[in-house]
Amino acid sequence: MAGVSVRPDGCRVACVPGGMNMKTVLVTGASGLVGGALTQGLQADGHRVVPLPRFGGEVPAGVAGWNPAAGVCVLPADLNPQVVIHLAGENAGSLRWTAAKKRRIVQSRVDGARTLVAALLARPQPPELVLMASAVGWYGDTGDRPADEEDGPGEGFLADVCRQVEPLAAPLTQAGVRVVQARFGVVLSPRGGALQRLLPSFRLGLGGPVGSGRQWFSWVALPELVQMVRFAMHTPALAGPVNFVAPGAVPYRDFAAALGRAVHRPARLPLPAPVVRALFGEMGEQMLLASSRVVPGRLSQAGYRFCHPTIDAALAAVLGER
Repeated sequence: MAGVSVRPDGCRVACVPGGMNMKTVLVTGASGLVGGALTQGLQADGHRVVPLPRFGGEVPAGVAGWNPAAGVCVLPADLNPQVVIHLAGENAGSLRWTAAKKRRIVQSRVDGARTLVAALLARPQPPELVLMASAVGWYGDTGDRPADEEDGPGEGFLADVCRQVEPLAAPLTQAGVRVVQARFGVVLSPRGGALQRLLPSFRLGLGGPVGSGRQWFSWVALPELVQMVRFAMHTPALAGPVNFVAPGAVPYRDFAAALGRAVHRPARLPLPAPVVRALFGEMGEQMLLASSRVVPGRLSQAGYRFCHPTIDAALAAVLGER
């Protein structure tokens, strides 16, 4: 039987004993924030993690690699992953959305999904599980209404991207592969993403709510997200769209107040909506001002036990990382 260890952040983690249930896990986007944490966590569990590096030109002979823009994915014959985790794609939150940026966001995801799915279907032995990173952007602006996996796509650019990409995995499902469309909330870590960008101003006492502060904010602590992936790997009944979010979505003003408490600084300086629109345009409108109130329906139904269900607990955990 698997043992259980308790990490310093209090999260209980199932261990893989003596090679039992050890899997080969292929990961795209392994060098990113989430990919790096997943690689480290799964290796610590005893799994063999194989990154799939991206090459701008031809993939060298004898190595696993891909060039999704060219539709090329090379997997050596002796590489038979039981689990594939697809994270690669242009960062949607890093820059103002110019027309060129939006094309890269869409094309990187469409090319990546198509290329990977085709390569996996061509294998004599398909994987048991393919976990495809998606986003809670699927739901668009939810207002005050909680959205779960039964809800259809909303409006806006992010919802359009998700609507284009998620169906590309359908051939895998038709071939009998279990597919999880992992709709990530905002991933909280001081090592990257939104929290890393916010911390300098909040530590100076210059942080505060964005816009009205009433818009909902759906989040997940990075260590929790890694644990959710572990849970998905070992829960065969979990398939289709799954919201990878904590159950404690909060209005943005409450998130700002919690971050202020976590760094022991006031968090009262607002960033008005007109300034957000002027600085960030459409990206600011959809990623900062729109409401995202998403609940982890299928994870909860499957029996997942949350490590950091509240924003205060999550910030304490991630800001306590060394």
